[in-house]
Amino acid sequence: MEKLCCAVTGHRPTRFKFGYKENMTGCKRLKKRLRDQFALLYQQGVRHFWVGGALGVDMWAGEILLRLKEQPGFEEIELNIALPGEGHDVDWDERSKRRMDFLARHCNKLVVVGSELTSEDYRTRNEYMVDHADVLVAVYDDDRAIRSGTGMTVNYARRKRLPVILIHPDTGVVTRT
Repeated sequence: MEKLCCAVTGHRPTRFKFGYKENMTGCKRLKKRLRDQFALLYQQGVRHFWVGGALGVDMWAGEILLRLKEQPGFEEIELNIALPGEGHDVDWDERSKRRMDFLARHCNKLVVVGSELTSEDYRTRNEYMVDHADVLVAVYDDDRAIRSGTGMTVNYARRKRLPVILIHPDTGVVTRT
């Protein structure tokens, strides 16, 4: 069976009602939805998962995937990280830096796509992940027209005719487009 690939995108914590409070019900629900979708995709042949190395959904997805990989039946999960550039985490708090460092040490592949950390580097990183994926999982509200990297990534995936699995950031409702 061909090893399929999934890219993951979503907002940083400041875009969520619960913010950085990961013990809140809304965050726990999102993490459960992500885990459920990753397990379902794995059953459908997806083995490679790309995350973008940002706070919020990227970090949570990476942690969820590493935990899932430890479970019987999910050993073939490969976590890949695409970073927009070196030093992307320079302004992060120490705990977040340690979490990302853990992901970087335990991932299968880490790619740095840019160098200047411009908005162009972030867009290039997102498009790199989509270009290497067969499906996109996005924590994103398709009905709210907010300008965001997540929205641009979803639109790019749609232009490339990739299947998109949306997880609503507030309700946790999953839709496939």
